[in-house]
Amino acid sequence: MATSTNNGTKQYAGGKMLAAINDGIGLVTFNQPEKRNAISIDMWQGLGQIFDEFAEDHDVRVVVMTGAGDRAFVSGADISQFEAHRSNAEASREYDRIAGVGRASLAAFPKPIIARIRGFCLGGGLWIAMHADLRIASRNSTFGIPAARLGVAYGLDGIGRLVDLVGPAHARMILYSARQINALEAERIGLINQAVEVEDLESTVTDLAHTIANNAPLSVWSSKLIIDQLLKDPSARDMDAIRNAMTTCMNSADFREGRTAFMEKRQPRFQGK
Repeated sequence: MATSTNNGTKQYAGGKMLAAINDGIGLVTFNQPEKRNAISIDMWQGLGQIFDEFAEDHDVRVVVMTGAGDRAFVSGADISQFEAHRSNAEASREYDRIAGVGRASLAAFPKPIIARIRGFCLGGGLWIAMHADLRIASRNSTFGIPAARLGVAYGLDGIGRLVDLVGPAHARMILYSARQINALEAERIGLINQAVEVEDLESTVTDLAHTIANNAPLSVWSSKLIIDQLLKDPSARDMDAIRNAMTTCMNSADFREGRTAFMEKRQPRFQGK
């Protein structure tokens, strides 16, 4: 259950997950800085609640995910829970079942997501970042998947996302070696979109989020849907969803507003309708 604070921020997972909305931008904060924002099972559940609510909120046009403090985005799974929840294959399946609800909400979210990364982005944290549409990181950030050092197998979805972003050769290097790479290397291989100076990170992401939020929502969401479908095997693509998205855009008031604004040489005012 979520609770609200005086500044409009909502708390989930006992305050370890935070959500706020401002000017069309939803902000999700992983709030366990004393553990470098390592994600616990209740945080996965809170993440799912937040994205389910943001999906239904028409005022939210784009979402930014970030980590509290300056040490980490998300440093991975909360290792302190492994003995209780992931000590063997059966326990891990139950952990995955519970955490999977949050993962599914993130993976199915229909609106653009930006990961604002500072510091460590490892393991489950990198899984989360890879499920964002865009990843902007400070130059002092560190990336990696330590599965080979923990003796665990990374799932098909996570490895699939990694291969989609960096290709099989770089994916093999990251997974087999379990080494950490810096932001410049992550940018070079396509793991992140952009590496910026620490002091420029927030403004860069905020400017990008506002740019997306001010564009026609139906058009942006349609682009996300189509890109996601293109990443699937052709036999698994939802062609009806693609056609419906395109038809909705062409019949929308926003399409008329875009044409009118262009002719009147003014900025369009899109409503997402």
